[in-house]
Amino acid sequence: MFKNLLIIQFIFFVCTSYYGQGNPDYSITENWAVLPDNYPDFLYDFSTPNINDSVDVFYCYPTLITSKKDKRWNVPIEDSVQQEKVLKSAVKFQASAWVSSGNLYVPFYRQAHIRSYYELDSGGRDALLLAYSDVKAAFEYYLEHFNNGKAIILAGHSQGSTHISMLLQDFFDNKPLQKQLIAAYIPGIGLDTNHYESIKLMDQPTAFGGFLAWNTFKKKFDQSNYHFYEGKSVINPVTWDTSTFTPKILHQGFLFSNGNLYKNSFNTHLDDGVIWITTPKFPFRYLAFTMDNYHVGDVNLFWEDIRQNAILRVKSYFEANLKE
Repeated sequence: MFKNLLIIQFIFFVCTSYYGQGNPDYSITENWAVLPDNYPDFLYDFSTPNINDSVDVFYCYPTLITSKKDKRWNVPIEDSVQQEKVLKSAVKFQASAWVSSGNLYVPFYRQAHIRSYYELDSGGRDALLLAYSDVKAAFEYYLEHFNNGKAIILAGHSQGSTHISMLLQDFFDNKPLQKQLIAAYIPGIGLDTNHYESIKLMDQPTAFGGFLAWNTFKKKFDQSNYHFYEGKSVINPVTWDTSTFTPKILHQGFLFSNGNLYKNSFNTHLDDGVIWITTPKFPFRYLAFTMDNYHVGDVNLFWEDIRQNAILRVKSYFEANLKE
């Protein structure tokens, strides 16, 4: 998947003339998984929403359609099974990390099946581009009807990060809207440090106006995949700089599927383009031994670290703007 993810990244950036037809109508509330006036109750269990009402968070979820038995290239946004996965998996354990930072917006979109990464020429390319066309349409509607000049945090993971990276190019890079950008959190993909002209990888915890990227691997496992990320953008999502080692005492906590937060769980190492961590220490540690890699946990492994960092960047952004 990792190699093809990079291939898809390239395809997206050379196929900007393609946009799917008949995108969902984002004036319809039901086409959004989350809007600020209809937060799922579980979001209030993790943190206090809307600390700063002058900030919006636009989040795009990762690949959730993975069954080999499912022959669809894209899943309709009204699919109730997919909607449940979006809310109870992606929103609950990923998007929740940013809900303390501003008003959360999460559009449903016709997500591409995971096999799209492996079967580009037989339908995968079109499926992924169709998915992005929905995300783009949702973001355009958001800008026109909801933003009202507020500062913006973009966030995603894996396929969602790829779509967010496209939004950065289409709407922010060398464009006036970059002035409203606090940060783009886009883990789970590989980007060159000079991928954009004006949007840079941020290597300080209080920086704003750029992007943040990392890819999490299991300690000393499957190191062959490291080669796909050599030279790619990466920061340490505990210190939010380029520290090559962070002891577990500094790890703020990962959000497990039981809804509990576990602090000081693992050491974090920054390598060439990747992050690798020691086996997490928590009551269900045996589950970590069954995983080949930690790609699926790029966000929730660092959930509290992300939450606190996003709040810090919001504060830094507004302090800097007050001085101007």
